[in-house]
Amino acid sequence: MADLLGDFPRNSEQGYSDDFEKVDKIPEQDEAITTTSFTDTWLKNVDPRVLDLVYWRDVKTTGVVFGSMMFILLSLSCFSVLSVLAYLSLAVITVTLSFRIYKNVLQAVQKSGDPHPFRVYLDMDIDVPEDKAQMALKNITRHVNNTSRELRRLFLIEDLVDSLKFGLLLWVLTYIGAWFNGMTLIILAVVSVFTLPKFYETYKVQIDNYFNMICCQVDGVMKQVQTKLPFLKKKEKAQ
Repeated sequence: MADLLGDFPRNSEQGYSDDFEKVDKIPEQDEAITTTSFTDTWLKNVDPRVLDLVYWRDVKTTGVVFGSMMFILLSLSCFSVLSVLAYLSLAVITVTLSFRIYKNVLQAVQKSGDPHPFRVYLDMDIDVPEDKAQMALKNITRHVNNTSRELRRLFLIEDLVDSLKFGLLLWVLTYIGAWFNGMTLIILAVVSVFTLPKFYETYKVQIDNYFNMICCQVDGVMKQVQTKLPFLKKKEKAQ
């Protein structure tokens, strides 16, 4: 009996536990690599200044931007676009005109030759560079072409599974459209942009674990459905 057990480790901390730790560490590393690569791919084309805003790196700047956007959107939900633009323009020109009159009176009293109070902004170059405009137009054209090709593929049932998923999404959107109007959806989208990234950054590990579990469950269900319904399997594209 001792000979039979001689090949097995006597100390569980040096034997079985090490094996189990090796087995457990591999999936965790794979999941971390997968999640990191997915996040990096999704954020690689985002301007770092935008990331600083949505991740609240500078609380004051983000608060001003977020508050301004919410104020404008809530105003648009209550008034027409023309009224909101007119009132905002009136507010801006009232502030600038008051400040200009104040500076002129101050110059007259002090008899100083100060330059125009907004000279810095008047001399600022606000023209859009042609190369950046062409690059933006090229990116927009590429996205439009990709979207049109994808919609054509979905509507003309090139792949049955993808078209069924798209139809299910459209069906869900009919209920969302019945519950919310367009402006409400835009407000919810803005709130999500300024809250969800920070929430994900704070609870990244827990969210990734639950997300991986859900993906595994969905993949298992899809495999079972495709096994029972072979015609739902995706056709391999000819290379």
